[in-house]
Amino acid sequence: MLRLCAEQELPEPLWLETTIEDPGVGQTRAAVERGADVVVAIGGDGTVRAVAEALVGTGVPMGLMPLGTGNLLARNLDIPLSDPLAAMRVAVEGRDRTIDVGWLRVQRWESDVHDDVAEAADDLPDDSDAPRDHIFLVIAGVGFDAAMVADADEQLKARVGWIAYFVAGMKHLHGRRSRVHVRLDDQPVTTTRLRSLLIGNCGKLPGGITLLPDAELDDGWLDVAAIDTRAGIAGWAQLFGEVVLQGVGVRNDLPAKIGRIDHTRAQEVRLVVPGGDHVQVDGDVVGRVTELTARIDPGALVVRVPTR
Repeated sequence: MLRLCAEQELPEPLWLETTIEDPGVGQTRAAVERGADVVVAIGGDGTVRAVAEALVGTGVPMGLMPLGTGNLLARNLDIPLSDPLAAMRVAVEGRDRTIDVGWLRVQRWESDVHDDVAEAADDLPDDSDAPRDHIFLVIAGVGFDAAMVADADEQLKARVGWIAYFVAGMKHLHGRRSRVHVRLDDQPVTTTRLRSLLIGNCGKLPGGITLLPDAELDDGWLDVAAIDTRAGIAGWAQLFGEVVLQGVGVRNDLPAKIGRIDHTRAQEVRLVVPGGDHVQVDGDVVGRVTELTARIDPGALVVRVPTR
């Protein structure tokens, strides 16, 4: 990195290490205050979210050196995943692109699980949005996908990367379908049963999977996918086939399916899960909640992307 900056006749970069107590928000704000021209998030999706949260609305671009398990935003921006030096070159020499960000606000925790979290939130200053508001850059999810993330073994993730999520998902293939009440923008509330509800800003995942084929990072919309399966493994097998097909532009809209994924879009999504369910944002578990709101924040973040 030092050589790269020297080649571009740039000053020596400022290094600010994250901590458990502050995964990147405070350090990013300090960098901006000290006049940083670009802030590079070096790490996984959690670090990227923290840096992005502090850069929203500042106009200061975010670069990415992906070193995590999923590297979700980097995949969707075509940042090199296996060559840190190439990724850093994009951060230094790339072009600026303005993208949307999503915000998920927890309206109500599942009371018997997160009383301690709610009490902690009550002790925070009135101008603090933590832990109720959560930024997401790729996908927030309720149900199966969040439970899969929650159960992923950390040691296995260190050994095999994102495959650990699929191993964890095997435990939940026969899980229950959740009853949810959904309101999109100002439309009437609808009630349905499903395995998972995905709310996305973009749709590429590890393994070449595209869950949200119509999602664009700068279109001002949240893309919503309702996933449901019946008949156990057979339903999941059909669903996986449908995901693969939609990734290459083929849609199966036949109503008689035991595994299906239905797409729509909105700028605000309100969700009530009477029985409570797991929630995740970009692979980070929020907890079990019963009510939440997700909204799009158009053009809120500037990122460095390849010039090609």
